[in-house]
This record gives sequence, C-alpha cells and structure tokens, in this order.
Amino acid sequence: MEVLTVTTVAFHTLGCKVNHYETEAIWQFFKERQYERVDFDQIADVYVINTCTVTNTGDRKSRQVIRRAVRKNPDAVICVTGCYAQTSPDEILEIPGVDIVVGTQERKKMLDYIEKFKEERKPINAVKNIMKNRVFEEMDVPSFTDRTRASLKIQEGCNNFCTFCIIPWARGLMRSRPPEDVIKQAQQLVDAGYKEIVLTGIHTGGYGEDLEDYNLAQLLRDLEAKVKGLKRIRISSIEASQITDEVIEVLDQSKKVVRHLHIPMQSGSDTVLKRMRRKYTMEFYRSRIEKVKKALPGLAITSDVIVGFPGETEEEFMETYRSIQEIGFSELHVFPYSQRTGTPAARMKDQIDDEIKQERVHKLIELSDQQAKEYASLYEGEVLEVIPEEPYKLNPDSGLYEGYSDNYLKVVFPCSEDMVGKIVKVKITKAGYPYNEGQFVRVMDDDEEVANQVAHI
Repeated sequence: MEVLTVTTVAFHTLGCKVNHYETEAIWQFFKERQYERVDFDQIADVYVINTCTVTNTGDRKSRQVIRRAVRKNPDAVICVTGCYAQTSPDEILEIPGVDIVVGTQERKKMLDYIEKFKEERKPINAVKNIMKNRVFEEMDVPSFTDRTRASLKIQEGCNNFCTFCIIPWARGLMRSRPPEDVIKQAQQLVDAGYKEIVLTGIHTGGYGEDLEDYNLAQLLRDLEAKVKGLKRIRISSIEASQITDEVIEVLDQSKKVVRHLHIPMQSGSDTVLKRMRRKYTMEFYRSRIEKVKKALPGLAITSDVIVGFPGETEEEFMETYRSIQEIGFSELHVFPYSQRTGTPAARMKDQIDDEIKQERVHKLIELSDQQAKEYASLYEGEVLEVIPEEPYKLNPDSGLYEGYSDNYLKVVFPCSEDMVGKIVKVKITKAGYPYNEGQFVRVMDDDEEVANQVAHI
C-alpha cells in the first residue's frame, strides 16, 4: 500500500497589511498543490518569508527571520519574497541556506521554482525589473486564516517618490486592479462570512488613476450596489489630494463606507513637506480635512507623522505640533525618521540626533493620546456598531472581547465567542484610549441595514 507524503509549508510575514494579504494569497497557491500549512516555529519542508524593506530595520529583521528558518530545518527549501527580496536579491542569496528569491511580482511561479530547485539544487534568483511592470498581479484570497476583517487589495505600486521612501523601487509604479475583479473578490469574501472589507494597497487612494473613466469614488459606489450582503467598507489609507468632492459625496451618501479615514500628513511644516517631496501644502491639507469633516460630522481621522526628518528645526517641529492641535485627529501613528539606504533623504545633511527624535516623538504621542481621548469622549453613552474580533488581549479569560466600531474606536465589552465577526450594537459606558468600555445591547439582524451615517453633534 502506497503511503502518501504530505508536504508542509510555513509562512512568516513582516511589514504592512499588503504583505499580510499577499501571504494569504500565496498560501492559496500552495493549498491548490495539496500542501499543508504549519506554524513557522515548527519543522516544515518549505519556509516562505515575506519580507519588508521600508526601513533598514525591516531589512535586518527580515534577515533574522530567514536565518531562523534555516536553523529550524537546514534541509528545507527556503523561499524569500516581498519588498526586501525585490530591492536586494543578491544580498539575500548571500545568506547561507537561501534557495529561492522571488520579488513582488510573479508569486504564482514560486511553486514551479520550488520543483525546479528540488531537481537541480541550484539557488534561483527570479527577481525581475519591477519598473517595467504595468499590470496588476491577480491574487485572490477567498478567506483569511486569522482575521475577522478581510483585506482586499485593489492596487499596487506608487508614483510619488517621496524622498524618505524606497517603496516605488520595491513595488513599481501605480497599477489598479480591474473593477470587475475587485467586485468578484469582495463577493467571495462576503460569502465566506466577512461583514467588513478593508480596501488596501500601496497607494490605495490613488485607485483608478491609471484606468480610463473610472476612479475610487465609482469603485465605492459599485461595491455598495453590487456586492450582496456587504455591511462595511473601510479605506485603509487615502492622500489629502485624493479626497475629491466626488469621494466626499460618496462618503456622505453611503450606508456602507465607514466614517473613518486614514489621511497621512507626515509633517505639519511646509518646508519639511517640500524636503520630503510631498505634493501638498498644509493649507491644502487643512482645507480638505475641513471639507470632509463638514460633510461628515463625527468622522474619525487618523494620520501618520514622521518626526526628526533631516534638517527639522525646533520651529518646524512646533509647526507640526500646532497643525495637529488645530486639526484634531482621533489617533496618530508617530514615527521617528529612520534612514533608508538608497533614498535621497538618507543622503541629506543635518540628520537629527536620536535623542531629539525620541523627545519629539514623546511630545506628539502625548498630544495624540489627548486627542484620541477627546474624540472617544464624544461617544460616551452612545450606541455604536462593533465587530468583536478576539478575546480582550489584556485579560483573555475575562469573558470580554475587543473589536472596532465603524468609526475606529477600540471597544471592550462582554460577549460570547459565537458573536465574533458579527456586527453587534454596543453602548459605550466609559470612553478612553486605547480602549473604550462597552455594554452589549444586541446582535444586528443580517437583513438590518448598517446605518453608518448617524450624525453626531
């Protein structure tokens, strides 16, 4: 009697939401070839490391994870993919034990490279010039192994070339996914039980810039009209310049696009923005935020800020501080500037001392915490719609679960495991940050329309 041997594969993902999405997509290819997925800390026949290169630290962490896989099973096939693989394939192949390097395109061929390597036992560098690529690589994810919110990748690449960023070299230029494919996959995800879909990409808000007579606003309208059973649509990130009047109109009219936008600011100083090669002034950024807040009272706006960019003076930092005070965000992600080899900013003079960077980071985090609490306090006593995701991290045995409201408040409240992934009504009993405490009201019926556009005074 023939004994069938099962080939096992283990994955490790570094970096952003797009990488996590792509790891799930790569797993689908392995699944089709009858592979069995095991945990990365277990012995596997194949290890796939999906790398990040957004900072030099990302490169270093990627190398550490690759070496960990080699140590775990020296006989395994070690396959490295992702952004660091795209920008530095030779560097990765120099790591003893690495067998295959695939960049940020043609991931489907990974399986063929593995078979080829098994036959020939010669390292394979399959990385090609990403700048020549003009086609979105289709990679479907019908369901996710570990999430209650499903990501849906709608575009790839970026044309901005900010001076601090290596990503256009790792991901190539802007490519949008055909709308019919986005809608088809959205329907698959809803059919698999997901209530909320997060539209994601490298430059998500730029969707449609390379398409004829089609844009993000139209995609949002089509998703709402054509995907049966979809309750919530979240945009992972959108630039101020992409918040067009048409997008604001869609947000205003929509019953499904949630009242939360992540709008990267990076700096609140015009002179720093210019050095960063960001394509807007603070006057423009403020005017867009004001317009969208006026159209959508209660809208949660989160943002990214980099402090300690080369040459940032105390006055420029204070311009950023005052800009944040004026605008009022519901949460900020604050990063100290990190030199990325190969970018113009890394070669700039006047690099800022780490001590000064950390001091500025702390000041902005304090301001962010204060603004987050102020925003959350507007909803104390209100009933919000929350999707419970997992047991409360700080006390997993408490019977409490945590999840996000449509306006991106993290809420902890008592509920049961069978409610995970459903939309439930929760009354906010105590506002706070990072957690708000809530009281379970009821589970929403499947046919009940999600009323996202409740105006809050």
